[in-house]
Amino acid sequence: MPEVTQHIIDRGDGLRVELFQVRASDEQNGAILFVHGNQGGLFLGGREAVDDGSLVRFSSRLGITAAAVSQPGFGASDGPSDFCGPATQKSIISALDFLKQQPSVDPTRIVLYGNSRGAVASAMVATKVVDLKAIILTGGVYDLRDAYKNSSRGLQQAIQKEAGISDKNFLDRSALYHSHDIKSETLLLHGKYDDRASVDQAERFSEALAREGVPVSLHTLEGGHRLPREQVAPILRDFLTRVFAPITTVH
Repeated sequence: MPEVTQHIIDRGDGLRVELFQVRASDEQNGAILFVHGNQGGLFLGGREAVDDGSLVRFSSRLGITAAAVSQPGFGASDGPSDFCGPATQKSIISALDFLKQQPSVDPTRIVLYGNSRGAVASAMVATKVVDLKAIILTGGVYDLRDAYKNSSRGLQQAIQKEAGISDKNFLDRSALYHSHDIKSETLLLHGKYDDRASVDQAERFSEALAREGVPVSLHTLEGGHRLPREQVAPILRDFLTRVFAPITTVH
């Protein structure tokens, strides 16, 4: 079984970012970076993808490097958490930069995969890192002010505490209003009955990306915030098999 390695990298401001990584081989190939969700207060960070077997599974099946980053305040990454804001985005970007420097990674073939609050942050990262091969976003919100107005009291309090509710704070976390800066092919997965992130968030974001000429596909699935694996797996398999297909040279 491939070895999972843990790395602690400098975010660029002296704060630590935790990253877990599995390499399929020493040959240069693509990479995928997972960005976790809220985790129900467990704060496992990137270790979640180690414990559930995702890193080994994706690496082995696709022949790529698979990695998972811990957001600020999760795992061994320095906090505090800022609810998908600039500090979280900076941590994800530092993890992407780390991957790009690995001999086993083709820096032009990196996919960013964010779930829930990880999708919120990853969508914003895609507005700043425009050379990603693709982004995959599940159960995210892309207009945080709208989500805040319609969310539970508990989620509202978390946003107030971690992010603040000024116009700038909402804008810094709302990829819908930065869709013109996204250049990477985008796959959106969302549950029709999601009670934390309304499906219209994904629908509006998909429409905005399409207007900008970004290749985008939206799959609305028969589920809530936690998507049924049996529905997600074939969509991911088809998408990632194509994205990571071997590059053929025409003579």
